[in-house]
Amino acid sequence: MNYDKAHSYALERLEKELPKHLYYHGKHHTIDVLDAAEKIADFEGIKDEEEITLLKTACLFHDIGFTVSGQDHEERGCEIVGEILPDLSYNPEQINKIKGMIMATKIPQSPNNKLEQIICDADLDYLGRDDFFSIGDTLFQELKHLGVVNDADSWNNLQVKFLTAHAYFTDWGRNKRQGKKAEHLQQVHDLLKH
Repeated sequence: MNYDKAHSYALERLEKELPKHLYYHGKHHTIDVLDAAEKIADFEGIKDEEEITLLKTACLFHDIGFTVSGQDHEERGCEIVGEILPDLSYNPEQINKIKGMIMATKIPQSPNNKLEQIICDADLDYLGRDDFFSIGDTLFQELKHLGVVNDADSWNNLQVKFLTAHAYFTDWGRNKRQGKKAEHLQQVHDLLKH
């Protein structure tokens, strides 16, 4: 597996081809998910080098489908993975594992194994972090541009629904993020009351 080439390819393509209105789903989000996944994998005791490389590759490509379409971007990402990674010495079994991780991040998340659980929690790690509101604001701007929400109240109602339905899959998420996420849910509830 030529991970370095996969890394360069993914980040360059995100940089050049992502629509400018993706204030949340930008290259910075992919890098954030990659960082979070490495921390979570370490916490969860993933030591196998191949598994770690597959996880990191899936993180790099999990939103690359947005370069093609905002609809079903996970499926588009899997198509890109199928086109690009064979030339970078990823075998069919490895590519299928990467596709599984990408598809697991589709909302509502549906992980079937430990690596899929890790990428799901990494993708939404910010829900239980101190930068929740600043990152959330970029998602608000993106969804507003797309016409999904039109004001702060519709956004905060969506956040309450999402935070209430969301659950972390890993011990990392439950131990390190759950408490702070619950605080954020309360804060968003409070914003709606005022």
